[in-house]
Amino acid sequence: MKRIMTMVLGVAALLSAACTASQTTTVYDFTSISNTGEEVDFSAYKGKVLLLVNTASKCGFTPQYEGLEALYRKYKDKGLVIVGFPCDQFGHQEPGSNEEIAEFCRVNYGVTFPLMDKVDVNGENAAPIFKWLYSEQPFAGFGDSERGQMMDRMLSNQDPDYASNPDIKWNFTKFLVDRKGRVVARFEPTVTPEQMDQSIAECL
Repeated sequence: MKRIMTMVLGVAALLSAACTASQTTTVYDFTSISNTGEEVDFSAYKGKVLLLVNTASKCGFTPQYEGLEALYRKYKDKGLVIVGFPCDQFGHQEPGSNEEIAEFCRVNYGVTFPLMDKVDVNGENAAPIFKWLYSEQPFAGFGDSERGQMMDRMLSNQDPDYASNPDIKWNFTKFLVDRKGRVVARFEPTVTPEQMDQSIAECL
């Protein structure tokens, strides 16, 4: 837990420097499809701080929806937009339709932030926005919390070299994008929404 908090605080301390870095591609170069079938052009979010999350309804991390919604309500008037991307690639933990997912999130967690169409985040058919996100912020470990060690053991058993790949490791990986459309931080599922509060505040 101490290591996770150190990582989070370190991210917060680096945000100012990251916000001045140059970058050719930004989040505004991407589009997605909403869970109601409409095209979403991320250039519409220019000037906002974004938190992009791959989500699932039947995961041990699913209760993070509650914390994400709390962050959204706390900071949306200051410019935060949270966007959920349901994904069924990890343990078949998002089997429902877009309509079922939206209803689940609303009824169980009061989710009001935008949800996208269900997507792949890894592999040949991965959504381009996720390929870009993890190319900008590759995987850097789960930390040494009990849950982080559990995730490491589970994934190491499946692939001893899993950590060398920059891609998404599990549901509720979270990417923070600043007001200029640049990825400034990545938070693994083992980092809770509450632990990200300071980092988000630094970008607002």
